[in-house]
Amino acid sequence: MSAFIDALARASVPVIMELKPRDADGRDLFAGRTPAQLVATYERLGAPCLSVVTGSWFGGDDALLREVATLTERPILKKDFVTSERQIAAAKAQGASAVLLTAELLPGSLTARLAAACRRHAVTPFVEIADAAQLERLGDARGCMVAVNNKDIRRRERGEARIERSLELLPAVRRAGAEFAVSAGGIDQHSAARLLDAGYDALLIGSALLRGMA
Repeated sequence: MSAFIDALARASVPVIMELKPRDADGRDLFAGRTPAQLVATYERLGAPCLSVVTGSWFGGDDALLREVATLTERPILKKDFVTSERQIAAAKAQGASAVLLTAELLPGSLTARLAAACRRHAVTPFVEIADAAQLERLGDARGCMVAVNNKDIRRRERGEARIERSLELLPAVRRAGAEFAVSAGGIDQHSAARLLDAGYDALLIGSALLRGMA
């Protein structure tokens, strides 16, 4: 079991807490707070793992990941548009324990090839899907975390979340043999309880936490 999955499996609060500089509409989420302040707050809240958005869509960069890696011993997920093994190796060198693979944006069998590359580099593949066909392209999900995105990545996650997507896809995620099932995107207190009750192993929450702490 990977360090990332192991930390979540042992957690009393199964929430991956995210550092994301801007939301989908470009609004500042850090609100003057430093990464050090946010990491310290997340650790006090019991975060077993952290997610760091390095994608420019949301105001992130690799420097943020490197800084967060110096501030915590919690396993870190790098969230960006990853398309090559070189990026996976670089993510590990920057301090990431897991790497986001966005199946919605990856052609053909590339999702499966990148998941295999993650395993070669001892990095957990965090495969994000929006429908069952994307999960089928992954093939064998053993060793992977599979996350259902409740928002539309092609619209840069603008608009309302569709929590029903996570509920509908959970049986398929289980059948695929994923190590961990995660729901992500637009999760609030009510939907968090609903998703965990339905059987999700963990949740990824960013914007709601950052706004709630402001």
